[in-house]
Amino acid sequence: MTDRLTIRRPDDWHVHLRDGEMLAAVAGYTARQFARAIVMPNLSPPVTSIAAAVAYRERILAALPAGSDFIPLMTCYLTDHADADEIVRGYREGSFAAVKLYPAHATTNSAHGVTDIFALRGVLEAMQAAGMPLLIHGEITDRDVDIFDREAVFIDRILAPLARDFPALKIVLEHITTADAAEFVRDAGSNIAATITPQHLHLNRNALFDGGLRPHAYCLPVIKRERHRLAVRAAAVSGSPKFFLGTDSAPHAAERKEMDCGCAGIFNAPFALEGYLAVFEEEGALDKFEGFASEYGARFYGLPLNEGTVTLERGGVRVPERLAGLVPFHAGERLAWRTV
Repeated sequence: MTDRLTIRRPDDWHVHLRDGEMLAAVAGYTARQFARAIVMPNLSPPVTSIAAAVAYRERILAALPAGSDFIPLMTCYLTDHADADEIVRGYREGSFAAVKLYPAHATTNSAHGVTDIFALRGVLEAMQAAGMPLLIHGEITDRDVDIFDREAVFIDRILAPLARDFPALKIVLEHITTADAAEFVRDAGSNIAATITPQHLHLNRNALFDGGLRPHAYCLPVIKRERHRLAVRAAAVSGSPKFFLGTDSAPHAAERKEMDCGCAGIFNAPFALEGYLAVFEEEGALDKFEGFASEYGARFYGLPLNEGTVTLERGGVRVPERLAGLVPFHAGERLAWRTV
């Protein structure tokens, strides 16, 4: 039995760091475990310009613990009025690492999102030519579509035609939750990949109603049936470079989660590696963990692999019930591994 595992320093290819007091409270947790992270732009107002991205990056760096060498990778929030020249210039200058597509009203702070992605063909063509990745929150928001079917319907209506019309566009389908998504990404070209969160590996939709309504298990896309969880787990541990780590850590104050119309999002940053590693051990795939956590994402983005290592050892850690006024994923549980 392996009691100690050392891997190349990992990256988080999807995280919400928020802003202001919340940024100050949570940034250190991501920086402690990851060398780099793709930072989501759904602030209020959203990050839609080079100037906004540069300013947000400076606020993140200022919020980090002293001595941290964490690198935030900024993204541009795509809107119906997106400027292709600004987006590509930001990518070439290093201000943007990618563009984020939120269908309008799909999740937290997505009111400014896109109403018709196919009306932005000029932007997508410019991104394709530049090699700039498009990161997708893959859900249909039509109210007549069942919330548990929104990812699958999005793939049929939006993603499949998008991939057909822009065959060289780099696409990351983020936080996949279904067998449909795992299969689509697996069978697509090498320009299409997916991120996977810890919660979608650990939970099925029963967790939302376990002994009562469980707001801290509520995220978007919502967790799905057990067969979908198993399909996503299989993709994560498969060793395919198309699937890599993206926590989608999304902090909200406990009272905002527990109110009568609670916020979507799971704060998993403090013990993300320990949570992921538990899944890989359960699946007998510890040898695949380094690729998933530390290699596949960087290669997809065309970035160098990190120097240095991170070590986890058996012995476990108990997750606190609260951290900085937030309820972390696995709160009150004991995880079998701990980061050294």
